Amino acid sequence: MIKPLKKAVLPVAGLGTRFLPATKAMPKEMLPVVDKPLIQYAIDEARAAGIEEFCLVTARGKDNLIDYFDVAYELEATLQARQKESAMKALESSSVEAGSLVAVRQQNPLGLGHAIWCARNFIGNDPFAILLPDDIVHGGRSCVAQLADVYHQTGGNVVAVNEVPHEWTDRYGVLKIGKDDGQKVEVTGLVEKPAPQDAPSNLAIIGRYVLTADVLKPLSALKTGVGGEVQLTDAMAEMIGKVPFHGLRYEGTRFDCGSKLGFLEAQVAMALERDDLADDVRAFLKKYV
Repeated sequence: MIKPLKKAVLPVAGLGTRFLPATKAMPKEMLPVVDKPLIQYAIDEARAAGIEEFCLVTARGKDNLIDYFDVAYELEATLQARQKESAMKALESSSVEAGSLVAVRQQNPLGLGHAIWCARNFIGNDPFAILLPDDIVHGGRSCVAQLADVYHQTGGNVVAVNEVPHEWTDRYGVLKIGKDDGQKVEVTGLVEKPAPQDAPSNLAIIGRYVLTADVLKPLSALKTGVGGEVQLTDAMAEMIGKVPFHGLRYEGTRFDCGSKLGFLEAQVAMALERDDLADDVRAFLKKYV
């Protein structure tokens, strides 16, 4: 029997060094794209897939992320007193049901695999989604919902993949593939950040996964890989042949908000979809292009 997918882990312990000095005093996941922080886009996408429980894997200095989802009594009381209804409505997406969000600490920056291992008690024996808030996947149906469809069909692991230029394979976990129907591909191997000449394909994993709890067993060994970190890719590779494993060419546009260019592109793209901003944004863009 295939278990329902109700849990999501969001690793948010990174230092955000590419956005210094802004991230000196605030988590990079709180950087806003138009008027919503990156963490909110990830939570909204997970909710659209039916996710009900969330675990933030945080680090020291990242308490702002937890506070963001808390009740802001003074702010809400002030807005109500001033009858700021639109502002009150804007706060709705930042609220979570009591007890549905927990946070655990990753005390040492030992990689994505270690971050997931830190959430082991939250995961238990259940399937779970992983969302890296650096990535916004926009347009159409939730990317996690698309992955959930494949999980419910196969009962196994599924990762979101993009075709990337071969010279970029050393930035990603890359798939070795078997059967390929043009959308869903069988995963027969995984390599973390291979050199272009060694890459088995140009299908790269982006920051969206649905995994079974079986991945916790290889992660528990805390074996280090590329960069001296505990690599999630290595743990997933150990599961190939033991549970079904697929990559999905998802529908939607991915913005890599971990890079400055991707972050700026997301700002423009999201603003152009807003009725209250689109015309003015188009007008001022003409001054610069």
